[in-house]
Amino acid sequence: MEVSANEEARILWDDVLDLLKAKELAPAVLAMLKSCTPERMEEGEFHISTTTRFVKLKVDENRPLIEEALKEAAFEDLTLVCDLGDAKKVAVHTNSEVTQEELDGFRRQQEQPEEVPAPAFAPAAPAPSAPQNKAPLPQDNPLIEAIPENDSKLTFDRFVEGEENQIALQAAKQVADGENKSYNPLFIYGKSGLGKTHLLKAIQNYIVQTQPQRACVYRTGTEFVSDYVQAMTEKDATARSALERHYRAIDVLIIDDIQQMVGREGTINFFFNTFNYLRDHGKQIVLAADRSPMQLGMGTDGLDERVTSRIDSGFTIGIEQPSYELKLKLVKTFYERMRQDAIDEHIEDATGEISDENLELMAEKSGTNIRVISGFVQSCLMMAHRKELKGEELTRDDVIAQASLKWPTGQKIVTIEQIQKAVEAYYGVQHTDLIGSKRNKELMEPRHVAIWLSRELTDNTLADIGKKFGGRSHATVMHSLKWVDALRKENRIFLQKVDTISEEITE
Repeated sequence: MEVSANEEARILWDDVLDLLKAKELAPAVLAMLKSCTPERMEEGEFHISTTTRFVKLKVDENRPLIEEALKEAAFEDLTLVCDLGDAKKVAVHTNSEVTQEELDGFRRQQEQPEEVPAPAFAPAAPAPSAPQNKAPLPQDNPLIEAIPENDSKLTFDRFVEGEENQIALQAAKQVADGENKSYNPLFIYGKSGLGKTHLLKAIQNYIVQTQPQRACVYRTGTEFVSDYVQAMTEKDATARSALERHYRAIDVLIIDDIQQMVGREGTINFFFNTFNYLRDHGKQIVLAADRSPMQLGMGTDGLDERVTSRIDSGFTIGIEQPSYELKLKLVKTFYERMRQDAIDEHIEDATGEISDENLELMAEKSGTNIRVISGFVQSCLMMAHRKELKGEELTRDDVIAQASLKWPTGQKIVTIEQIQKAVEAYYGVQHTDLIGSKRNKELMEPRHVAIWLSRELTDNTLADIGKKFGGRSHATVMHSLKWVDALRKENRIFLQKVDTISEEITE
């Protein structure tokens, strides 16, 4: 039977993915490659497509390894071409089966689906009035509670999507509908205020509203620690076993801000055992933190490798800081929603009108914390209403004044010593190593970053900076600056990493 060109491309891509898995390509990168669509093979080129610039960036970063696998699978040299497609036409999907053997070894084995369109993901809707064959939830489990009213709007359809969070959003949707077993655990990381909690709460809301038979529990890292400590301090010896029983009865465990558990050895051991039990029994785990699993393992108080390897064994994805385009989309969306909610709820002081020009200015003046952006929009809305009552309009100066209240322009004085301490804490390196003469690979990046931040955040000369880093020469300092500048342009993940350290120092 003759094989079509599209089918031939798909079969070849399946072989390439198998080879890349054997070469132990990072699971997160492999999952991104699996989200790509094989298109065609022609004139020495193999074409794939993706709807996300971030995925295209990861493809480009791993091009040599992918093309090596292409050559091995096709028995000829092929140049990989990754095209950027229309996000509206292509959905991220992978249907996977996880065997018991793989669960025991915490390894994933994804099976490529046949060419059948992925089902459209419906927005959260009320649960059917008379669900059939629904198993009742355990009524004696204190962890299972109703969704608070103030969380009811944290749904997928109210999440503002952009390139910076698109993959995390699609992964969260697939976890919520229970179809994709390979994203287990799903680990989402990024600095505060980028939407991690919204995604985690959206998963919980969707499951509670559409699949009430699944016991879904949301906990922050602090709450998880509190649960464990309280059980350990009870005089009744059965408290520990009761806590273990309650957590093991969960179908979907969601833990937000797990960095809050770092340094809590007893809690970490309980988490580790709970994690293993739930994974071994096919239960879903969703985690979020302000750092990647690797970064959580850095430093003397970091998580040990047995824990970081577990939490990084499924699908790990970072959410990046919003670009101007996403900030503009956020500002417009928040403005429209807040104004409509105010009209519906008869709240007059938030029904003001803001011009498109001022909305664009608001996006330009906004910082990167989405929660703060939301508060900024609300402040501008209320000011617009108050000015309308006086027969006036919200002006450009009004917007700038409100922005300065949310994001003050004044900066504190930063020293090189502060920068060194921040970099040492972030990367988990010793001060003597950072400024010393060792040229280990694990020391070069933090040293380059610390020198670059010293130039950016202080008024010290290059000679002064060199003295603070073990008496390095002007040429050596210049090399570090050029190294960081080049990598910031090429690697968005590295850019976000440097920006995160910078903000921790200056905020």
